[in-house]
Amino acid sequence: MGLNDQLSQPGQMYGDMVQVASVDSVINWGRSYSLWPYPFATACCGIEYMSASCSDYDIARFGAERPSFSPRQADMILVLGTITYKMAPVLREIYDQLSEPKFVISYGACASSGGMFHAYSVLQGIDRILPVDLYVPGCPPRPEALLDAVIKLQEKVKTQGLEARRQEVMSKIREINERNKPLVVR
Repeated sequence: MGLNDQLSQPGQMYGDMVQVASVDSVINWGRSYSLWPYPFATACCGIEYMSASCSDYDIARFGAERPSFSPRQADMILVLGTITYKMAPVLREIYDQLSEPKFVISYGACASSGGMFHAYSVLQGIDRILPVDLYVPGCPPRPEALLDAVIKLQEKVKTQGLEARRQEVMSKIREINERNKPLVVR
């Protein structure tokens, strides 16, 4: 039975090849494999990110191969390295300019908790200013850890709808604003 025979019988040619899905699940599947990262690299974790983009690890296999250095063309920010209090407003402004829905990966001990720098000038975790989706531990983490984080973020994007994502981000931002309220002494 050739292709012409199959095409002459409309409705029969699909057989077991048809899959039924909701529009949301198809859109989420497409979004999960087209994450465009904005790498905010400030220290040695940036070098590990660069190696994850090279041919040995090839982040392109997961649809995150296009680093965007314009926040308006990115939907995921990778915070790689130490963040100081002087950089924090700039990082928050970049986050606010990302396209919706936006995702945050905190890569390394310095971005996640300040690392070994317990100084007055170092932000002790970017979760004080940004709603973080995934934390990647290590000093510096291996490139495989970044690939694992991208895979976990893809699973989150596939299963979470836009409204659920919006609600999650808004609740995290409310928590951040509540935690960062200035202390008023009367």
